[in-house]
Amino acid sequence: MAKYFDVHPDNPQPRTISQIADSIRADALIAYPTDSCYALGCRLGSRDGIERIRTIRRLDDRHHFTLVCQDFAQLGQFVRVDNDVFRAIKASTPGSYTFILPATREVPRMLQHPKKKTVGVRIPDHVVTHALLAELGEPLLSSTLLLPDEDEPMTQGWEIKDRLDHVLDAVVDSGDCGTEPTTVIDFSGGEAEIVRKGAGDTTRFE
Repeated sequence: MAKYFDVHPDNPQPRTISQIADSIRADALIAYPTDSCYALGCRLGSRDGIERIRTIRRLDDRHHFTLVCQDFAQLGQFVRVDNDVFRAIKASTPGSYTFILPATREVPRMLQHPKKKTVGVRIPDHVVTHALLAELGEPLLSSTLLLPDEDEPMTQGWEIKDRLDHVLDAVVDSGDCGTEPTTVIDFSGGEAEIVRKGAGDTTRFE
């Protein structure tokens, strides 16, 4: 049964955020809100968490997992970014974008695309997510909470708790966060390739 955390959307309760971070460190798989939609999240090195996300979403090994980062300095530890790409990403963060980039040695091999050796990264614009990342001190390994054969992600914490109670360890609820996933931009080839149009404006990448 998943624990249910009711978190204030503008002033997250420090004690509650600390409890959620502790559960992640203990290998919990959580559902949490972002600036685009709900996501599944676990500890960066959690093999169990990765396999559970794959099972819930029925993902194959070509799926790009995302490292949700607190800031640009943290993001830079996990991906290689040249000057032109740096400026483009810097101008778009925090925001509803996921960027695919070559992974550094800090990224566990099991998280990297098996052929491209790339990984997704993002810096969300969401108060609760930022508070959690600051408390955790490292990125959250994440994937959009979009269930197989469904067109839109779930938007309500109580609904997620009701439907996924048996496969999650915790649900973080801070209100509705929308249904549109992030815009995905692939920079792994040096030029911007729009992989998915979502919540983030694609104009600057076209």
